Amino acid sequence: MKNLHQSMIVAVDDMKINLELIKDVLGEEYEVLTTDNGQDALILIENKRPDLILLDIKMSDMDGYEVCRRLKNNPYTCNIPIIFLSGMSQLDDKEQGFELGAVDYLTKPFEIAELRARVKIHLNLKIYQERLENQNVVLEEQVQIRTKELEKAIQDLRDSSFEMIWRLTRIAEFRDDDTGSHILRMSYYSAIIARSLGLDQNKIEYLMNAAPLHDIGKIAIPDKILLKPGRLTAEECEVMKTHTTIGAKILENLRSKMIDMGREIALTHHEKWDGSGYPQGLKGEQIPLYGRIVAVADVFDALMSKRPYKEAYSLEESLQIIREDSGKHFDPEVVKAFFSSLDEIRAMETGSLFSDLNCQKILNLSVLQGRLFDQSHQHLSNP
Repeated sequence: MKNLHQSMIVAVDDMKINLELIKDVLGEEYEVLTTDNGQDALILIENKRPDLILLDIKMSDMDGYEVCRRLKNNPYTCNIPIIFLSGMSQLDDKEQGFELGAVDYLTKPFEIAELRARVKIHLNLKIYQERLENQNVVLEEQVQIRTKELEKAIQDLRDSSFEMIWRLTRIAEFRDDDTGSHILRMSYYSAIIARSLGLDQNKIEYLMNAAPLHDIGKIAIPDKILLKPGRLTAEECEVMKTHTTIGAKILENLRSKMIDMGREIALTHHEKWDGSGYPQGLKGEQIPLYGRIVAVADVFDALMSKRPYKEAYSLEESLQIIREDSGKHFDPEVVKAFFSSLDEIRAMETGSLFSDLNCQKILNLSVLQGRLFDQSHQHLSNP
């Protein structure tokens, strides 16, 4: 950074005696360049970019006001401070100079001490201004670096959350051959319903990746109950119901917004709108919205799927059950959103979505979800 004594000054005056005086007074402390006309001054100043300009007003070829006006209109010279030196001492003359952008005004004949003091003040101000601007540039660069680091850290965290979720759901796949396909289908159904409800894209993305955790608690349910053909006994049903609280317990305190959403879904996706669900018997809007959405998506896919204890229902039968349970099992608004998106859900359910449409265009999800989409294609094409 330039210091005070490295500063350059350009003095412009059509009287050489004044230029010689200025050079004698200031030349020992600063580099002083001189010129005796406005045209040459404009060229000299643009080429040298001095730190300060001492400018006479009355000159034969171009007056100082015009020189100042042109300098201030030039992006390369507009920020160089200008001190007018003139024998014109009227207030109007000074006001005109300041209006054109001058920083100071000295009346000839000027006092040498005053000239030195004014020049030093304005050079110091320019140096401080440049230092501040450079500090701002450095600060901005640091902010950009830190922002990129933060964005990368957030993306790494998100990726690790995605990875954890999909690894956890793989555990369920080992317990039940159909579970892998089910969780992929119902997670996309959930996202489609959420979009129909008007949720913002960030929430849709989180829901799509948290929904697969809804049944993670089933890893603690014994195979003799989980895979039992036929109806469960009352006692077995009570054991099966514990998968909600077990899933929530597995996912608690993991410091991830997405996994915390998965915990909420795991705990509440079997609650019912009329309060007859489990494990807490929540009613209506006491049930978190994400739990209400997943409830519809989960039941629809379960109805349409063959399980050890039942055959698959037809589409008409499944839709009739969803419709009849609106206001009892399901939130009516979620059911309405489900039916308004039925074409997309059916396309997903039949698999035609994978060949006919681009999932990222439909749900506008992240690149990672695009990769998960490709994986789900493999699952759904080979159930």
